[in-house]
Amino acid sequence: MAEKPKKPQKLKARLPRGLEDRGPAAINATRAMVEKIRAVYELYGFEPVETPAMEYTDALGKFLPDQDRPNEGVFSFQDDDEQWISLRYDLTAPLARYVAENFDALPKPYRSYRFGYVFRNEKPGPGRFRQFMQFDADTVGSATPAADAEICMMAADTMEALGIPRGSYVVKVNNRKVLDGVLEAIGLGGDDNAGRRLTVLRAIDKLDKFPADEVRKLLGPGRWDGGEEGKGDFTKGAELSPADADIVLAVTQQRADWREAIAAAETYLAKSEVGRAGVSELEEIAKLVAASGYGADRIRIDPTVVRGLEYYTGPVYEVELLLDTKDEKGRPVRFGSVGGGGRYDGLVSRFRGEPVPATGFSIGVSRLQAALTMLSQLDTQAAFGPVVVTVFDRDRVADYQKMVAQLRQAGIRAELYLGNPKNMGNQLKYADRRNSPCVIIQGSDEKARGEVQIKDLIEGAKAAAAIASNQEWRETRPAQFSCAEADLVAKVREVLARHDVAWG
Repeated sequence: MAEKPKKPQKLKARLPRGLEDRGPAAINATRAMVEKIRAVYELYGFEPVETPAMEYTDALGKFLPDQDRPNEGVFSFQDDDEQWISLRYDLTAPLARYVAENFDALPKPYRSYRFGYVFRNEKPGPGRFRQFMQFDADTVGSATPAADAEICMMAADTMEALGIPRGSYVVKVNNRKVLDGVLEAIGLGGDDNAGRRLTVLRAIDKLDKFPADEVRKLLGPGRWDGGEEGKGDFTKGAELSPADADIVLAVTQQRADWREAIAAAETYLAKSEVGRAGVSELEEIAKLVAASGYGADRIRIDPTVVRGLEYYTGPVYEVELLLDTKDEKGRPVRFGSVGGGGRYDGLVSRFRGEPVPATGFSIGVSRLQAALTMLSQLDTQAAFGPVVVTVFDRDRVADYQKMVAQLRQAGIRAELYLGNPKNMGNQLKYADRRNSPCVIIQGSDEKARGEVQIKDLIEGAKAAAAIASNQEWRETRPAQFSCAEADLVAKVREVLARHDVAWG
């Protein structure tokens, strides 16, 4: 007896970990955000440029997202001529390659913006995706702190353009030269101390999360997560002496007035040339933003800002949301940083063999969108769909298609129902699922009279909610009316205007 042929296995539809599918509501919200950000960037004189999602891996060089794992963190493959190519992990490294390759043709300073998805080969987690969107702006070819000050002012303006009220965000500014000066002052210069330097920087980065006494433990022998010895996980410290820990905490302490922060840094970094240079740059930035009317409620000097990437060489900045809110389970959420950047004078220089100063800023669009959605600052409702022209008589599809064409020519989104036209109820259900503002119906009787029926689905939904009796609903036939065929476009426009629905 012959064996039955095996039934082919059905392929299981599954989304890879760390990625997400996005529907119309999320896409429309992103589009609205991007346009507001773009408007601010262009107001500051930046122009668009677009680079590919892939670069030769050596263009990223040692500037990988995780310096401890130089061969991980990016998605890479070999092309047909055995060249290694990687998906971009940020938008800055591709810009550096673009500027270097087109250096002589570009105006200097070169001011550009770009947005798009970036990719990180990292372990996914809550709110941590392998693909997410960023929106960057950079000035290449200017060494003046005025370029950094301008980026900070633009970041503040962008937050307010997105509907985040003043006092609900802050742009925090520090300088890697100041941090290098601190490390020099406590004797951690040179390649031999690279590991301890990183530990100190990580400890400083915790100052906005932990009290100073807890950070002191990270600067010293180490810290138990549970607060007491033997409780929770243990984080090894930098093993600084108490005196050296005092210097680190004195310089990095948050202060109400930027002049106090500058004075403290000057006191402890008097013998560090790089530290003094960093202090001078911070002072210049503070004066410039203050002169332009940006107070400490919008931009402030914050010595705790470290920034993770290794290529920053001067001023660094972060935008932090200060609002507390709750997630869908009622748990408190503090969003923290939604953007950041800094000066990276060595990145373009790798390709040129000469100094090329640069500074830039990146907004984490995906992260900021999640924050704005939770704060009800973004409209996450699905936009209205197209007007749906139904098919009452199968033999008259050409007539219905002509109506669709008339609506489209008038700039009104419209579509012909392309499913099985046997059941009018199913056509109306389809229009509901498409979030259509209205549908067009024309049977043989209406055709004979030269009329069409327009069913206002928005008004109908309101009426349905107010009418308890189905019989009353059938008798009143709310929100449905007839009009002459010649008046179709004008009457549809009236329906759309009544509900403030965009035509296009």
